[in-house]
Amino acid sequence: MTTELYPRERPGLVRDAAAEAGLGAVLLTPGPDLRYVTGYDAKELERLTCLVVPAEGEAFLVVPRLELPAAQESPAGSLGLELVPWDETDDPYELVARRLPGVRTVGVADRMWAMMALRFRAAMPDAEQVAAGSVLRGLRMRKSAAEVAALREAGAAIDRVHRRVPQIIKPGRTEREVARDIGDAILDEGHARVDFVIVGAGPNGANPHAEPSDRVIRPGEPVVVDIGGTMPSGYCSDSTRNYCVGEPPAEYRAYYAVLEEAQRAAREAVRPGVAPEAVDAAARDVIEAAGYGEHFFHRTGHGIGLETHEEPYIVAGNREPLEPGMAFSVEPGIYPGPHGARIEDIVVCTEDGHEAVNATERGLVVIE
Repeated sequence: MTTELYPRERPGLVRDAAAEAGLGAVLLTPGPDLRYVTGYDAKELERLTCLVVPAEGEAFLVVPRLELPAAQESPAGSLGLELVPWDETDDPYELVARRLPGVRTVGVADRMWAMMALRFRAAMPDAEQVAAGSVLRGLRMRKSAAEVAALREAGAAIDRVHRRVPQIIKPGRTEREVARDIGDAILDEGHARVDFVIVGAGPNGANPHAEPSDRVIRPGEPVVVDIGGTMPSGYCSDSTRNYCVGEPPAEYRAYYAVLEEAQRAAREAVRPGVAPEAVDAAARDVIEAAGYGEHFFHRTGHGIGLETHEEPYIVAGNREPLEPGMAFSVEPGIYPGPHGARIEDIVVCTEDGHEAVNATERGLVVIE
């Protein structure tokens, strides 16, 4: 799958996009953009690693000499890229500048460290710096068949974790204890890294980004479990399901039914040509009609791929039409205060609708 996920033509596609955008070159340091273009999951170090993609000419990868073996062994080593090692007494920023004479505008990686951007500015004082994300966004938003397969694999892995959650949540355990065991399960089920574990019991479930605490889970309390990790492929999972130890409060069941309807409506709204804001509205309209509008205060979704949060964002104001291959979460929530709930699936826009990569039941799981 590696060659399919990180094909040889990617550097050329970035070169063409840079030229179309009027940039003289794109500079990509370690992070998701570099991995997207080359497959190289480079260490973030104070020593410069940088893929240089001129608008005219061939791309080359500048690496510290001690990192050269890692670059050669990564997918980047089979792309036919020129690998340019530098030694401890070299100035890699000047090295790059010498190979880009006359360049007047460069796109720097959105996540480039400030110290590196400033060093490039000093080495190329006549070159304006702009964010490279504007060049790469169109490529990264539209997932290839191999990328969709990687997201399916990630979705299946996090589904397996959710199926284990009812055996992990027990009354008397703390959120932190439950989160620790869920994190272990994320790794057990095939992820290379745990990215986040949210275990929000009772009132903590009303905080969408609650950190696991020492609060003890009590009988009759709803628990929001939002989890995700990164697979060996580099692609991410993210899914939220809801649990309750024993019978939940009646008012919780009432708004949970509304939430299920809203999440279903949003998923069913996904198809090519539909604006992301319309998907957001599909969920929001159901929740507002039921009288819970003030308790849904975040966007309906975010793109996913090599990052848990990337474009496109499913939010009011985003009118850029959905296209086949775009992948994102659909995760409306209702958070009245005594407790809260969120249902989240990752979906992919297809030629005629959508595919959900998560298959676990979306209904409330009551743990007896």
